[in-house]
Amino acid sequence: MKKLSVRRRHPLAAVVVLLLALAATGGLYAAFAPADKAQAEETAQSLKIDEGKKLYDVGCASCHGTGGQGSSDGPSLVGVGAAAVDFQVGTGRMPLQQQGAQAPRKKAIYSESEIDQLASYVASLGAGPEVPTKNQYDPAGSDSAKGGELFRTNCAQCHNFTGEGGALTHGKFAPSLEGVDPKHLYEAMQTGPQNMPSFPDTTMPEKQKKQIIAYVRDINGDKATNPGGLSLGGLGPVSEGLFAWVFGLGAMIAVATWVAVRTAKAKKS
Repeated sequence: MKKLSVRRRHPLAAVVVLLLALAATGGLYAAFAPADKAQAEETAQSLKIDEGKKLYDVGCASCHGTGGQGSSDGPSLVGVGAAAVDFQVGTGRMPLQQQGAQAPRKKAIYSESEIDQLASYVASLGAGPEVPTKNQYDPAGSDSAKGGELFRTNCAQCHNFTGEGGALTHGKFAPSLEGVDPKHLYEAMQTGPQNMPSFPDTTMPEKQKKQIIAYVRDINGDKATNPGGLSLGGLGPVSEGLFAWVFGLGAMIAVATWVAVRTAKAKKS
């Protein structure tokens, strides 16, 4: 009777099989993981939009309409983008406490996550400017002097050259820029809130926006100095000229009157 011959496996055979199995598993992960990740992100965004709609229905729909189409009490939000919501709600201008010529800045009543949810919902109504990243609005390393030139050309007519704001027509005003977050400055330039014109990247590139933010930061920073002395609110030559005429000319008239009185008394004596 013949003996059956038994082949002995090579000692490394089990290792090879294990490596092949791991490679196959890795290939499957590479094939399916991105899809799973994209689906998870889509689900998270959908949930964010749903939560934003709930907040919108409570705090915004009464003025802007149930679908953001606008009404007699508020403009349409279709196409304004997430950046407009982040600015208006993040600076406390919205929700509006009462109708008026302009919405003033006040303390925000929504948290950052709630603002993000509201912005996501409004962005879903129509394409518009997105919320900028820190890399877009961080003024570190930007040319502040160049920003000053841009600011005086595009912004000083309303905000005055030191960014302290100024009056406009019909009870409207250009707000002070002191203490405004760089992200909100960038968003304001992107979206043009209220009376302000918008400056999209096609009109004012990201680099120039950062330079303007750097200038505003420097003139309102703790290290800023005013070599001219009293700034008179930074309102410019009109107010300074009026101050000179009223007080300077008044002082000269007072001195001239005093001299005339003294001269008359001296002649009598």
